[in-house]
Amino acid sequence: QFESPLLIAPPDAPHPSPPVLGTRMPFAAVTPVPLRILLADDQPTNQRVAQLLLGRIGYRCTAVSDGIEVLEAIARQPFDVILLDVQMPRLDGLATAHRIRTEHPDTRIWIIAMTANALDGDREICLAAGMDDYLSKPISSRPLASALARAANALGLHA
Repeated sequence: QFESPLLIAPPDAPHPSPPVLGTRMPFAAVTPVPLRILLADDQPTNQRVAQLLLGRIGYRCTAVSDGIEVLEAIARQPFDVILLDVQMPRLDGLATAHRIRTEHPDTRIWIIAMTANALDGDREICLAAGMDDYLSKPISSRPLASALARAANALGLHA
């Protein structure tokens, strides 16, 4: 089991059982739609946990370690959604979101902040930097699925 105090939900939080390879386990209220997801987190354990959570709700992602790698990845291929950790080395999530919005103004990428800082005002700071949504760590499958459903809806993507 992978455990990270920054990313996974507390042990008492309900967790669906892992899916059988090749199957999807969408929640009743959320139907996964095809999304090209980029995950940016500097902690390998957090990346793996996020990949497992995404897998539980029927998604896969490409993972990178910092904002510089995010910019390189979106230059190589299109993504619909970026799950963007706010605190990363080299180029943090706030600066990365700002650069994406400034350098790629015609590209519509839904950016979801992921942060362990759940202080008053953090959500507003992330949105002001150009992010579209916000998830407070520890994240769990249901809030993640809801955020991805909001992204798909906002981008006009349907199953």
